[in-house]
Amino acid sequence: MCIIINKQKNTFHLCNEEISYIMTVLPNSQMGQLYFGKRIKEREDYSHLLEILPRPMASCIYDTDKAFSMEHIKQEYGTFGATDYRIPAAEVIQENGNRISEFCLHDYRVEPGKPKLPGLPATYTENDAETDTLILGLEDQQAGLRLELTYTVFARGGIIARSARFLNHGGQTLHLSSAMSLCMDLPDSEYDWIQFSGAWARERYPKVRRLEQGIQSVGSLRGHSSHNHNPFVILKRPNTDESHGEALGFSLIYSGNFLAQAEVDTYDTTRVLMGIHPNGFDWKLSPGEEFQTPEAVMVYTDRGMNHLSQTFHSLYQKRLARGYWRDRERPILINNWEATYFDFTEEKLIKIAEKAKECGIELFVLDDGWFGQRSSEHAGLGDWTPNLDRLPEGINGLAQRIEDMGMKFGLWFEPEMVNRDSDLYREHPDWILAAPGYRSSHGRYQYVLDFSRKEVVDCIYRMMAKILSEAKISYVKWDMNRSITECYSAALPPDRQGEVYHRYILGVYDLYERLTEEFPQVLFESCASGGGRFDPGMLYYAPQAWTSDDTDAVERVKIQYGSTYCYPLSSMGSHVSAAPNHQLNRNTPLRTRANTAYFGTFGYELNLNLLSEEEQEEVKEQIRFMKEYRHLIQFGTFYRLKSPFDGNITAWMTVSSDRKEAVAGWYRTLNGVNMPYTRLRLQGLDPEAEYEVEVRGSCERGTFSGTQSFRIGTRCGDELMNLGLITSDASSGQNENAESCDFDSRIYILKAK
Repeated sequence: MCIIINKQKNTFHLCNEEISYIMTVLPNSQMGQLYFGKRIKEREDYSHLLEILPRPMASCIYDTDKAFSMEHIKQEYGTFGATDYRIPAAEVIQENGNRISEFCLHDYRVEPGKPKLPGLPATYTENDAETDTLILGLEDQQAGLRLELTYTVFARGGIIARSARFLNHGGQTLHLSSAMSLCMDLPDSEYDWIQFSGAWARERYPKVRRLEQGIQSVGSLRGHSSHNHNPFVILKRPNTDESHGEALGFSLIYSGNFLAQAEVDTYDTTRVLMGIHPNGFDWKLSPGEEFQTPEAVMVYTDRGMNHLSQTFHSLYQKRLARGYWRDRERPILINNWEATYFDFTEEKLIKIAEKAKECGIELFVLDDGWFGQRSSEHAGLGDWTPNLDRLPEGINGLAQRIEDMGMKFGLWFEPEMVNRDSDLYREHPDWILAAPGYRSSHGRYQYVLDFSRKEVVDCIYRMMAKILSEAKISYVKWDMNRSITECYSAALPPDRQGEVYHRYILGVYDLYERLTEEFPQVLFESCASGGGRFDPGMLYYAPQAWTSDDTDAVERVKIQYGSTYCYPLSSMGSHVSAAPNHQLNRNTPLRTRANTAYFGTFGYELNLNLLSEEEQEEVKEQIRFMKEYRHLIQFGTFYRLKSPFDGNITAWMTVSSDRKEAVAGWYRTLNGVNMPYTRLRLQGLDPEAEYEVEVRGSCERGTFSGTQSFRIGTRCGDELMNLGLITSDASSGQNENAESCDFDSRIYILKAK
């Protein structure tokens, strides 16, 4: 890892063993982009990489030069209006209405380590040797505005983290109408664009298309990153697959409105932009004020999509998630929501908890309905005090009873919302986001508290901290169940209303920071009607997130598969729920529900008392299995093997760091008759090792248990990766009486001899 600066040639070369990122100072003192990709040797002169040619219809900067047009030059941070007609990375409005900017290099500095971003989540280091950081200081003299572009190169992996900071040191008031975290001009457009899109209960499906001339983009204007589009995109070469080829990943560490965009001009140059969505954004910069963008992370690989994902997994698991739970195996939990919904008493909860303890579960979570007058969606949000009609001894009493059983206790909050039928709203009706003179829209009969106001955040903090300090609470599920509408704050003047969306998210981050700092051993899990805010910004505060409200195993295979392109298994809340499933009314085998949920944090979302004795025994065995292998599953190296979006079979696996153990999941949506022989090529194993292979989760004819294991035998690592593991029903090494069904699944366990 190093940052090489050639003062004579005005070049900056950020590099480690895997990548090179090269910039240059252009003739007009703005910054140009030369190269980002596989590591190349340092050389004295890279000037030949700067291509400047005269183009018809080009607008040029210099009177005597018909070639120097910013429209046709690859830049570091494109700006509006001065010969560049592409969408800019930033747009600044001066007091006279001018929108033209000219950021010229003024100074630079190199720092060991990585600076923090005040008030924002970001990747971090544990010692300065892990990273080097280059900060370019650019100045727009006319505007009196300084722009600092920050680039952090990590010692390991093809990773560069980027952000931008604007400082108004002039005498006029400025407005930022756009401020991207990342601008990346690429020399060609030979890429497939991959976005991760969907909706509630079908989040993060990979959508692939070729880049074309024009604009391809995804984003959110919902006030949160959203179920619809994730703040993560990939550009891959058309021939790149899971194991081979080039790919670039772009991820925004932010939880609010965002834009991820690729603009291909008619000369096939590609500009990638990522940052806060400019629609609805306007940040006032009075003299002396500054604005910091969120961090964006770029990852390059030439070793295929799995390697790209593994780089993100390692970074986000170890250098984005923080605190006590970062490296710890996650407790196996049971959540009462789908078991009871609002219909519960303390004694009903205790009966569920007692059975959970008997089965080996470690954490009982009380979901919605424990506070205020909350017996439905219509009332109680905002009143974070226990409902003593349901819980006579309050949260403290229930938590103590759960602790006395030998389990930990967790609690659900939705701190950002309020019902009109609540004491909080009656006392502070002006604390919601609402536009004067316009109707206030509801979502699930609730309204959004104005978290851009410190007094609102302080009030919610006091209520939550009181509950957490008085009761033995080990886990918090933090929910957010509606998007923002009527985004207007009664506390801000008219010329700052464009700041509300971002100030709201800063308020959320502030509340998270205060609570996680005060209660460092509480495990926080973020949630937003499932996967509506499943983003890197949340992982900084909550090391795991509820992946989706859809708990159906067949759908969850797709949701979790898509999520793995960026997010580690340790971040994915995944539970076994009842059959028929509450979202789809689908019946799936208990073993398949568990075999899917294993590849995440694992837990249960049902009333175990309603299962048969045979099913309860199966649950006990599932929990024993997960306790034995959860460290490997949650913290091993993950590989996608077969995609649910490409066929009837899904497969994935996780491998220990020493390659001595592996666990693979195999899932078939629909059964077939008289099917061909099948094999599954594994990855990540030691080709020289011999592995004992065991299959788990297929049932024998006439039984319903998914806990039997069958020893297949010894297989060589090179055979398993090159020839593959035989998965044919009749010739997979299982009992010859083994039967299969729709929604079938198996777990393969490999241990080196």
